[in-house]
Amino acid sequence: MLYRSPVRNPLATAVRNASTAAALMASVSVVPMVSAQSEEGGSLVLEEVTVTARRRAESLQDVPIAVSALSGDELTLRGAQDLTEIAQSVPSVTLEPSRATNTTLTAFIRGVGQQDPLAGFEQGVAIYLDDVYLARPQGALLDIYDVERIEVLRGPQGTLYGRNAVGGALKYVTRRLSDDLNVRLRGSLGNYGQTDLVGTVSGAVTDGFRLGATIGSFQRDGFGDNLFTGGEQYDKDIVGFRVSAEWEPTDDILIRVAYDETDDQSSAVAGWRPFPGALSGIPSPSDVFDTNAGASVLDTTAGINGNNQVESEGWMVSVDWNLTDQMTLRSITAGREDYTESVIDFDSLPTPDFDAPVIYDNEQFSQEFQLLYNADRWNLVLGYYYLDSEAANDFDVVLGTIIPGGLTAYTGGVIETEAWSVFGDLTYELTDRLSLSVGGRYTEDERTADVFRANYLGVGSPFFGVEDAIELAVTSDYEADRTFYDFSPRVNLSYALNEDMLIYGGYSEGWKAGGFDPRGANFVTPAVEEGYDDEQLDSWELGFKATYLDGRAVTNVALFYSDYQDVQIPGSVGVDSDGDGVNDSFVGTVTNAAEATISGIEIEGSLLITEALSLQYSASFLDTGFDEYIVGGVDVSDDREIQNTPEEMFFVALNYNMDAFGGDLLLTTNYSYKGDIQQFEIASPDIDQDAYGLWNASVVWTSDSDTWLVGLHGKNLADEEYATAGYCFGFQDCPSALGLENNTTVFFGPPLTVFATVEYRFQ
Repeated sequence: MLYRSPVRNPLATAVRNASTAAALMASVSVVPMVSAQSEEGGSLVLEEVTVTARRRAESLQDVPIAVSALSGDELTLRGAQDLTEIAQSVPSVTLEPSRATNTTLTAFIRGVGQQDPLAGFEQGVAIYLDDVYLARPQGALLDIYDVERIEVLRGPQGTLYGRNAVGGALKYVTRRLSDDLNVRLRGSLGNYGQTDLVGTVSGAVTDGFRLGATIGSFQRDGFGDNLFTGGEQYDKDIVGFRVSAEWEPTDDILIRVAYDETDDQSSAVAGWRPFPGALSGIPSPSDVFDTNAGASVLDTTAGINGNNQVESEGWMVSVDWNLTDQMTLRSITAGREDYTESVIDFDSLPTPDFDAPVIYDNEQFSQEFQLLYNADRWNLVLGYYYLDSEAANDFDVVLGTIIPGGLTAYTGGVIETEAWSVFGDLTYELTDRLSLSVGGRYTEDERTADVFRANYLGVGSPFFGVEDAIELAVTSDYEADRTFYDFSPRVNLSYALNEDMLIYGGYSEGWKAGGFDPRGANFVTPAVEEGYDDEQLDSWELGFKATYLDGRAVTNVALFYSDYQDVQIPGSVGVDSDGDGVNDSFVGTVTNAAEATISGIEIEGSLLITEALSLQYSASFLDTGFDEYIVGGVDVSDDREIQNTPEEMFFVALNYNMDAFGGDLLLTTNYSYKGDIQQFEIASPDIDQDAYGLWNASVVWTSDSDTWLVGLHGKNLADEEYATAGYCFGFQDCPSALGLENNTTVFFGPPLTVFATVEYRFQ
């Protein structure tokens, strides 16, 4: 086993070792903050990074796939606080908090993703905590602490590990335990009352048995105010911990056990209104981080007492057994649960025009077996994956002003998934320079739905405690199930032009099963009971990796072309059930309406300018578009765009490292740019985001003994206002209207923030 050892400047060796936990991930390509080493003769070269992601030690420049990775130490020195910051520097990636949430993640890679967190909708990007797939997005927006590295794999995944991933995968890898006593204490103070505390301790209890624990508290006042309740907007109140143990009963067996728990009690987030209330006349707040939302104290959310909280927990047991010097058997057994009570104030006003109390209740169990075989020219992975999960959501949509007494539409849905798959991937070195990889995955995925929807007179439904609510009509009441089948192949050919240059090309298929929309009205549209179909993505990729300028520069380039078929398009629209010209309910509109083509070029690199000064850069330029988008038998593809996918992005960072005050002083600044972003397939100018850039900077001092780290970090130093999500139920430029107040609301990313960090390490 390889364990991470302390280094004088952790930035200098961003990924020196990859643990066995990464062995089944695809090959990892890392562009770390740059460090220099002197060869014989005194010339400076970039320090070589070695990974064992394919169960053998390899230079990262020899692995033929488009993957980015950032070490935990590098992220610490950048002052990165949660997963969304990864998207600033990784090409073709969008990571944002979902609408009206703090810790629910919306992820897109190369134009593929899913931003609706309801039961029944599986994410297009697979999220992993260590080797455990997170079946639901609630609680998946993880804070960065106790992390070894974060890996982002772009393009379809599935022949090497875990769950099918149609668009890509994001893996959060926690820090492994060492035999020596290791203590880390970190505290951060910043504007908006930021106070973060993280404590970690680990070490050997006996020979071959190690224990570790980490606890973190992340607190911050709001970026804005609730002008009606006096509460916070965009505040943070998260506490989490993780305990783990590693036992090596023999030299050939490693058993790892882990448990984690997180409690997010941040205030409900309400969007900013670009328009005054059409009925109430309440003006739009002057600050985009402020709101007049009142749902948390109104009767509309009394069924959950106006509560906004996410609780998540999970456990994992993994066993690595080296059967021979060439063969390893691995088992990963895991379970996870999360429970959410959420207040969604669609109107962001103190009136009950359009409010929703929401409950998400999810649980999952997974089992994975992997067999790895490595010989002189062979690298083989065989695996079996099983997932049993249940996702439930219950919510009221309360239209409190549409008629006297109000109108409520209740939706309750339980979607169960039972899936199993077998997969394999073989790499064979045909010659010393030419390698061929072939893989495949077969999956059976069964979805079962139990859905009930009904409209009630009054503010609230019986499920949320309004026992005297008058039932007007049941719009859905059905149970259904479907099983989906798929085989997805992969092939990759790589050729080393010389010791410093590699070219590769490959084809892979991504697949995501179909399902059922819990918001569909089967009494009006019986086809809802049939669910929606699976989707498939065929991806071709060419890549080039080069080390040049006598080892002082690295550039990696990937070109890809994706044919995206039967694209699942979820959404909801208002309906006028009584024909009075005002929408008084809503229905789900999931279809396999679209065919799309997404292609592009991605670039990542680093340059050692001098021994102290280095440059990092990345960029992606995408060509995205729907080839077909059928609505009511009409192709409207010319009026639709791929959502949450800027067609261009770039990132550049300058790092200057010098000796100072008895240690290392790092000065770093970076700028990230993203092009125009459309929140949904239909353009909505009031919630879409024009191109924007973010400027960050850090000053970090590390003591000569690596015992102390002191940092000052500034984020969004130009104080850019940029939208990350929105609801469009207003009277103009929206697919449909709900409520009477012209309900369009917009959510924004963090403003200018500054914080200082002090970390003590005993190791």
